Amino acid sequence: MSGHYHALVWIDHREAKVFQFNATEVDRATVRSTHPDQHIHHKANAGDSGHAPIDQEFFKRVAQAIAQAGAILITGPANAKTELVAYIKRVEPHLAERISGVETLDHPSDGALLALARSFFKADDRMQPQSHR
Repeated sequence: MSGHYHALVWIDHREAKVFQFNATEVDRATVRSTHPDQHIHHKANAGDSGHAPIDQEFFKRVAQAIAQAGAILITGPANAKTELVAYIKRVEPHLAERISGVETLDHPSDGALLALARSFFKADDRMQPQSHR
């Protein structure tokens, strides 16, 4: 991906859409989970949580895709977004410092995602120090 300052990640447990952009250009990539169709069925009285284990390799590849971004917005419909943030805080703390927000979004179109991200960062950029750009 190019060196655009802003990045948006929309993530669920199957894939992550990564957009890096400025006012006029956008680069888009998709990172897919290594086991997107894994389902675990919880049985009564079982000692486990019934949830599929977190795909660490998937989160690693998403983090690599946004490693050069200066400001990051992470979105998605369920828990994957917060699991990604927890992974980044644990494994890539320098990257965690660049997360500007985490938003719950269902399944918007790519155009709607990009419009939301541009609006978010327009407001967010006004609140951030400008010395690191």
